[in-house]
This record gives sequence, structure tokens and C-alpha cells, in this order.
Amino acid sequence: MACTSERKDWLELAREVLDIEVQGLEAVRDQLDGPFIEALTAMAKCTGRVVITGLGKSGLVGRKIAATLSSTGTPSFFLHPVEGAHGDLGMIRDEDVVLALSNSGATDEVNAILPTLKSLGATVIAMTSNPASPMAGLSDVHIQVRVPREACPMGLAPTSSTTAQLAVGDALAVCLMEWKSFGQDDFKRFHPGGSLGQRLATCVDQLMHSDGLPVVREEAALRDALATLNGGGLGLVAVVDGATLLKGVLTDGDVRRLVCAGGLDMDRPVSAVMTVSPRRATAGESSARVLDFMERSQITVLPVVRDDGRLAGMVHLHDLLGKGELTFSGGNGGGAG
Repeated sequence: MACTSERKDWLELAREVLDIEVQGLEAVRDQLDGPFIEALTAMAKCTGRVVITGLGKSGLVGRKIAATLSSTGTPSFFLHPVEGAHGDLGMIRDEDVVLALSNSGATDEVNAILPTLKSLGATVIAMTSNPASPMAGLSDVHIQVRVPREACPMGLAPTSSTTAQLAVGDALAVCLMEWKSFGQDDFKRFHPGGSLGQRLATCVDQLMHSDGLPVVREEAALRDALATLNGGGLGLVAVVDGATLLKGVLTDGDVRRLVCAGGLDMDRPVSAVMTVSPRRATAGESSARVLDFMERSQITVLPVVRDDGRLAGMVHLHDLLGKGELTFSGGNGGGAG
């Protein structure tokens, strides 16, 4: 699109935008009242995670708030509302606190999951500009974040409103740091800096296990798969066919569930009880992307396959985080099933 504007005073316009955003922040500062304290208290006393959700620009702000909270002592993650409606609500626990973001408070995709979040036992906090909005009504606590106007000359593009959301998120994070006496030593533990950054800049191939993998053929008996699982030290055994194509996995958690269900027939083929088409990484993927996927999916071990589906290796969460070689005899069932 060609630039047709004759305007030359760009610095004046830029300063005007910043003035409007400053005015918005001043207005929101004066709006803070009791509900902010209620929200802060719920987040500070949360024994689970603070889950942030939102869509569009509010979703992008939410991702940043989640990152800030996590790095300053309050475990947090971002939940996409659409993915939540299609199964990711399974990550929510009754000890979690949910912070839902929407300027209008009328975002259908977010509002659609709030009743379920509450039924799961989570405390729901809404951050909107409208205390009479559907989102405010569906929440336990409502923080009003209303700016006088957007910096966008048409009043359409979220500008002042998203700045205000982000700033209130920062205010919550800083208050939580003070509440929890989060100090410099704590900050350093969550920011290992360059060493972690260098690891995550590599491909997963460079960090995965590739020798002596716990692998069995799909026709193997369950007793053989259990022996391999027990000796593998990763809490997961990969099940492959004759061409080493990954067909499934068996995890410590799968075995516990079999025992509880009374289905531990040692002579059954492992293919009858394995998790079929498990989640996996692909050789060549960045370690940062794989780490993000494993954290979002609450997976501790992930098979790595080549482009044709053949097993290439396995990666443990601690391999990505650089915590040394750790093995697990009991496991937590957090494999790729």
C-alpha cells in the first residue's frame, strides 16, 4: 500500500499517541480498588497455577503476563480458549486460578469456557473494561480496566486498552513478588541465562537420547515390554514395527492404570495395551519448540521420529533444561501417551 499522507509532523503524532496511552494508564490506576486486592489475594494463595486466557490482542497480552508471572515466582501458563474447548481444559485443576482477559468482556470463545472452568473448581478472575459484561458476570472477581480512548485514530485497533491490560498484569506480578518475598536469588534460579538459551537454540537431535533406547516390537509380550521399561530409566518404552516405525508407547502411568483396571495380562501383546499414535517430536525441530510443547502438554519424555515416522531417539524434559542425566525407576506417567 502506497503512502499518500502529506503529514510531516510524525514526532508530534508519536508523542500524541504516548500521551493518550499515559492518560489511559492514569485512568486505570485510579480505577484500581477492592477487586484488585481480591484477585491478588487469590493468586497469592493459589496452590496450583495461575492460568491466563484470552483471544486476539488480549491473548497476546495474556501470554506475556503468564511469562512474567512464571519468571517471578508464580507458576503460570497461557490457555488458548479455543484449544481449551477442544480438550485442553483437562490441564485445569481445582487449585488453579484463571485470569481471563477481554477489553469488551464479550469474547464468545472465552466466555464459552468460563462455566466449565468454574465447574472444575478453578477461581475465575476477569479483566475487562465493562463490569456489566458477560465475562464479568461469569467470573468470581472482576478487575475493571477501562481507558478513556484508544490511541488508534479510528478507535478500532487495541492500543491504549492492551497497554493498560499489560500494565495491570505487571502490577499483579510485582505485588505477588513482594507478597512472596521473591528476591534476587530466586530470580537467578528462574533465569539461568545464556546456558539455557544456547541449549534451546539447538535442534532436539543434539540433546535427545539415541543409543540403548528402551524399544520393543509391537508383537512383544507385555512382560518383555515391562522388563524393557524397567531397565530403560526413562519411564517410557517405544513400540515399533519391523521397519522401526513408531506405533505406540507404554509408560509407567499406563502400567499403573492397567494394574488398577485388573488388565495386567503379562502374555498379551504390548500392542493391545499401548497408547497408539502417541505425541512425538520430529528430528530437526528446535529444542525451544519441543520444550514449549512438552510443558504445555505436561509431558516428561517424548519420542523423536524422522520425517518418515521411524524412531530416531527420545528426549527427556531435563535434557532440554540442562539438568543433567536423571533416570526414574518409578516414573510419574508423564510420557507421550
